[in-house]
Amino acid sequence: MHEPESGLRARLVEVGLELVAREGVQALTLREIARLAGVSHGAPRRYFPTHLELLSAIARRGFGELAERAGTADDGTASPRDRLTELGRVYLRFALDNQGMYELMFRHDLLESGHLGLRDTSLPLFGRLVELVALARPDADARLVAGALWANLHGIAQLWGWGSLQLATGADDFVPLLRNALDAHLGREGG
Repeated sequence: MHEPESGLRARLVEVGLELVAREGVQALTLREIARLAGVSHGAPRRYFPTHLELLSAIARRGFGELAERAGTADDGTASPRDRLTELGRVYLRFALDNQGMYELMFRHDLLESGHLGLRDTSLPLFGRLVELVALARPDADARLVAGALWANLHGIAQLWGWGSLQLATGADDFVPLLRNALDAHLGREGG
């Protein structure tokens, strides 16, 4: 029986999602995804002419999930600082719960983000961060502060995921680190 084109394309992405979750970015080869999908090693190229396009399709799903989580966590009624705290918490929890996907999503050296609309999925998340920073720090260049805060959150996610921050700080939860990052970039709360 012949599987519809969109069905095989979706299955290749699903297999990629499972593989990155289980084994990380390094396992995402066309050959391995094809093997796990039960198709010939050349079959993925009908839907994804390059390896980069398949990786981008997989990463797009990760950005979609992160955007959904971020959207449900922010009802827009809390203070900008509280909204940034919650957005940071959601971001860090996603990164730690989905380490392979998280790594893939931000490896722009591996992705063709312009081709499959990854920027359409990832840039609105950064835009939300910029908007909240602008509300919390109207005196600052919100894009630069948001970029520095994002880099700080990314570093927390990486170092926490590797166990380095727990060892260095003795912390057993990333929330105090998140609060300190917000203090560093936004100023102390109430101060």
